[in-house]
Amino acid sequence: MASSTSTPLSASAQEAFVMYYNNIQTNLNNTRDTIRDRFTEIDKVYQREKDLTTENARAKQANKNGDADRFKNITVPVVMPQVEAAVTYQTSVFLTGSPLFGVVAAPEFINEALQLETVIDDEAVMGGWTRDFILSFRDGFKYNFAPMEVAWKKEVTVNLETDLDYDPKLAKPTQTIWEGNKIKRLDPYNTFVDQSVPPTEVYSRGEYAGYTEFMSKIELKAFIESLPDKIIANIVPAFESDCKSSVSTDSGSKYYYVPDINPDVDTDRDGKVGTNWSKWFGFPQESRHIQYKDAYEVTTLYCRILPSEFALKVPNRNTPQIYKLIFVNHEHILYAERQTNAHNFLPILIGQPLEDGLGYQTKSLADNAEPFQTVASAFMNSIMHGRRRAVTDRVLYDPSRIASAHINSDNPSAKVPVRPAAYGKNVADAVYQFPYRDDQAQNSMQQIQVLMGMANGMAGQNQASQGQFVKGNKTLHEFESVMQNANGRDQLVSILLESQMFTPIKTILKTNILQFQGGTTIYNRDKNVAVEVDPIKLRRAVLSFKISDGLIPSSKLINADSWASALQVIGSSPQISAGYNIAPMFSYLMKVQGAKIGDFEKSPEQQAYEQALNSWQQVAMVAAEKGIYPEKIAPMPVPEQYGYNPTPQAPKEVQ
Repeated sequence: MASSTSTPLSASAQEAFVMYYNNIQTNLNNTRDTIRDRFTEIDKVYQREKDLTTENARAKQANKNGDADRFKNITVPVVMPQVEAAVTYQTSVFLTGSPLFGVVAAPEFINEALQLETVIDDEAVMGGWTRDFILSFRDGFKYNFAPMEVAWKKEVTVNLETDLDYDPKLAKPTQTIWEGNKIKRLDPYNTFVDQSVPPTEVYSRGEYAGYTEFMSKIELKAFIESLPDKIIANIVPAFESDCKSSVSTDSGSKYYYVPDINPDVDTDRDGKVGTNWSKWFGFPQESRHIQYKDAYEVTTLYCRILPSEFALKVPNRNTPQIYKLIFVNHEHILYAERQTNAHNFLPILIGQPLEDGLGYQTKSLADNAEPFQTVASAFMNSIMHGRRRAVTDRVLYDPSRIASAHINSDNPSAKVPVRPAAYGKNVADAVYQFPYRDDQAQNSMQQIQVLMGMANGMAGQNQASQGQFVKGNKTLHEFESVMQNANGRDQLVSILLESQMFTPIKTILKTNILQFQGGTTIYNRDKNVAVEVDPIKLRRAVLSFKISDGLIPSSKLINADSWASALQVIGSSPQISAGYNIAPMFSYLMKVQGAKIGDFEKSPEQQAYEQALNSWQQVAMVAAEKGIYPEKIAPMPVPEQYGYNPTPQAPKEVQ
């Protein structure tokens, strides 16, 4: 890869790295099971799947069978609305702008800023960053642990070319290598980091961070093909190795983990296997050179090490260096590369929307809301119990007068015969119905509303911030004041996320592009122009770039309001305009604000022609006043003299 130096590993170095990786997993075994159990508990609360009581299971099954008379228990939704409201707010702050990350620079580097902005926007569209950011926000509010990978990678893509020898009617697909920044949300269940440092400082201070993915045979084959300079000798042993999580129900915490949350969906958590096509179609084993397995676990590990301790013969081997390692089934190294990125960060960042200095002990938004949901659900289910009793009330009866099969009949209109022992007696004496009273239902509903109000107060939210209609007689100003105060906690989280994640992400994006980006031409979707990227010019302007986002937009970085006010004053003051170049200033301001003014800017040739024409017209007016024909003084300038073509071009097609 362009962002790394592939490192050949000796047998002893491979053995040392495998031992290093296993020691990391051994040290994490005691905590990873606890962390996974905590995440699973949160997901069950979020999905409202904690109620596993027999009564609820029977009612649920009866409803599936078409019996709508059975009442299931109700879990009052408290956690999910709060999490989704928080995710929605952060999404509106960081992800609704276009482009996702804007770039500004000093006036002399405004064109280079456009190049950098275009590159980042193209990478964001190619990688689908918006989806990964939304998933990361949700992880943060559910677990207070939101891992993301931000790394420079390259992928094989396809271009379409016209080749008449290939097919006169069809385009010819050709493979090409795309390189750029990739932002990827990582699965918190299968991400591990150096826990000796705070989560938000892992990228800058941590010694290691990594994640495990589950791949089928075909996916692993494609993944290996995309790796440059893989360790060829380890490919066959890797394909023939066993995936531990597919053969054991007690596989250990380092293996790939899928939580069992929704009982209606069979995740096949412990027996997770891939598709073995040889079993389906009966391919003979002896016809294959490699004895493939059904599925594989692939671990990517970033580590900050001393190369001398791993028998690596590299320059500066006693200086800490960052390496990327790829393991298959936790024992075979397929790839090793030294990360030469100038930012010197581990490319895995951890976001914590709630950070109080306690690290992994800090409770998430979902953790804090869980008790309110549990107690509110208890009140709601007490109401459900009352409804069940109202429908199927309990009675006392004399079995000598009435048979149990008749009194417990499922048919509500069935007649109940009495036994001969009841002849000539008052039948009402054979049955006693418990009196039904439901005095607490209204009080329980009031308690639920109180609990939900307390939960919203804990989270700093209100019903309006969750998209719910609230009746009242507040004026618009009063409502805006209330909402501004309600958004205070969300704004605090935005400021924290800006420091924890977005500032390092912007640093990594900018540094990687300036270090590894090659020359190319990219279409800018926002400004509707094709931008030629010149890496040499980008690096010359390296100190002048500022990257914006939703929390810190371009207007804050350049104080656009002050610029606009100054522009009005300058335009109306001949003395000030005499000291400034108004046209370049106006062009800079418009470019920063995203205005598409490129089609209207005059070329130097047009400006030279118009200046000459204005001068000739002034001379011609003086000559006409004296009765002299202007042509006798000097010929009128023509555009061709200055290389200017006044023929209007067709407007650019809007993409």
